[in-house]
Amino acid sequence: MTKASPKRSWHTQHQAKRDSRLARSPIPFDGKIIENIAVNRSATDRRVANLRGGRSLKNDWKTAFLLRAVTLIDLTTLSGDDTEERVRRLATKARHPVRQDILDDLGVENLGICTAAVCVYHEMVNASIEALEGSGIPTAAVSTGFPAGLSDFQLRLREISTSLAAGAKEIDVVISRRHVLTGQWQSLYNEVCEFRARCGHGAHLKTILATGELGNLRNVAKASWTCMMAGADFIKTSTGKETQNATLADALTMLRCIRDFSQLTGLKVGFKPAGGISTARDALAYMILVKEELGHEWLSPSLFRFGASSLLADIERQLEHCATGRYSARHHHPLV
Repeated sequence: MTKASPKRSWHTQHQAKRDSRLARSPIPFDGKIIENIAVNRSATDRRVANLRGGRSLKNDWKTAFLLRAVTLIDLTTLSGDDTEERVRRLATKARHPVRQDILDDLGVENLGICTAAVCVYHEMVNASIEALEGSGIPTAAVSTGFPAGLSDFQLRLREISTSLAAGAKEIDVVISRRHVLTGQWQSLYNEVCEFRARCGHGAHLKTILATGELGNLRNVAKASWTCMMAGADFIKTSTGKETQNATLADALTMLRCIRDFSQLTGLKVGFKPAGGISTARDALAYMILVKEELGHEWLSPSLFRFGASSLLADIERQLEHCATGRYSARHHHPLV
């Protein structure tokens, strides 16, 4: 790859575009759209199989996609044994996600590459914000009774307010799965509208569907449409705590909902696959799917994120191979 000229950091370049999208408001609920949604499972599976078997990126294209993938990661720690020190180390990795010698060898040392956000529990928001100060990287907080979403509703709303007051700029909320499983679409719409109102116009709202617990792709599509109508900035596959997390079939279903919603309303909604995405190969498959279904515009932090932690280590390992032709052991690329 050719040497890059000095440029502003990735987040400086994309901050204005991202901020311009923080004014989503709900649109009226349309039950007829929800009622008429159908998903062809066999066609979905064929499309996914074709993607896995017929796409390959080589040389500079692969390097470019891998570097872009780094900038799309919500670097995440959501463990019961999280500590402030772990979050600070994670924030340092978010600022410098790829080893400097690898960037130098690739000739991209001046791109200012960093991750899209750091995602933590509310208790760790302050530590994350302090560690990220001056970087332009936002802190995202999981909220609303994560991961089950079964706590008292007013408590869930207060969780959002508390995280925003602490300085979080993005809120990943958990929807009530029971509304989906019982077909209460108006109730789901009303719930997400409340979440949207609590976030106001100053924070991204990402709605987590927990697709692996929704029963079928038709429910995934209906939940996607309902959340988008209610003002979600992103629809997200999973909490990462379910038995089944993100799949390409879920992703394809959600991406086509985003495409149809955009065509109908002119509004652009982001997509965030999360849970179980741990290899560069997985990341490239999702990126290719997004590019083919929605276009290159969606391959930016304002419209696409990975919810991941271990993914970054494998991408960095693959980038080292792009630079040197050699694979290093995974422990040479620690996350924290």
